[in-house]
Amino acid sequence: MTAEHLPVLLREVVEMLAPVQGGTYIDATVGLGGHSEEILKMIGRNGRLIGIDRDEKALAGTAARLDDDRVTLKQGRFADIEAILGSLGVMAVDGVLFDLGVSMMQLKDLARGFSFRSDDRLDMRMDSGQMFSAWDVVNAYEEKDLIRILKEYGEEYRAPRIVKAIVNYRSRKSIDSCAELADIIFRAVGRRGRIHPATKTFQALRIEVNREIEELRSGLDASMRVMKGGGRLCVISYHSLEDRVVKNFIRDGAKEGRLRPLVKKPVVPDIREMRENPSSRSAKLRGAERI
Repeated sequence: MTAEHLPVLLREVVEMLAPVQGGTYIDATVGLGGHSEEILKMIGRNGRLIGIDRDEKALAGTAARLDDDRVTLKQGRFADIEAILGSLGVMAVDGVLFDLGVSMMQLKDLARGFSFRSDDRLDMRMDSGQMFSAWDVVNAYEEKDLIRILKEYGEEYRAPRIVKAIVNYRSRKSIDSCAELADIIFRAVGRRGRIHPATKTFQALRIEVNREIEELRSGLDASMRVMKGGGRLCVISYHSLEDRVVKNFIRDGAKEGRLRPLVKKPVVPDIREMRENPSSRSAKLRGAERI
């Protein structure tokens, strides 16, 4: 596999999820099926895997890769998990995996409008059937709301300066492309170090467009309702905001006697994986067992 298709923390996920023969598992962000492919090796002929993703393009590729009668692929959000299981007649599962964030496949498809290197329209929708896009956020949100989003979802301390530049620019014309927005940000704050100054802003916009934090909370809550006793929840996050939500969810579940944490600290990639797959650098894996 090329680096952008390598499943992150594959060995660690399989060890933590501990798939059992004949078990039923949900890969709630199936993507191109890297983690799912390994799970299928563990669950035997009577096992079942339900792969969910918001991205119809990813599902189309995965359908060809996981051509297996044990696999069911569905387009949907985390909030749809229970409805999807109900439509399949599945009452409970043995484990749920979430691999959060944007994939390298999505970033490299410049027409999707996730990358500040793209001259295409500001988009950032995981589900292309959704009407609301990053263009709407950048061009229609009030200044105070843009500042809040950049601070909350991007942890961008320069948010007021960046937003002021955006508002001044869009007063003359709409901000239509990713590259156009990235240039506005660059001119507003300059560049220090290797990280592009638009990185945190683009992260914040993507999270807002796809309601990622709300969806994550919905998915975690749903996992508690669909997992059997002894079932396992595994979550890979890529930035501190996501990781904090997962950490607090597991902590609260443990206090309530519903979950048993599987690790005290998040599992992170080793040096070898980070070299082979640089996109894994910020990954953190947490897990818990349903009591």
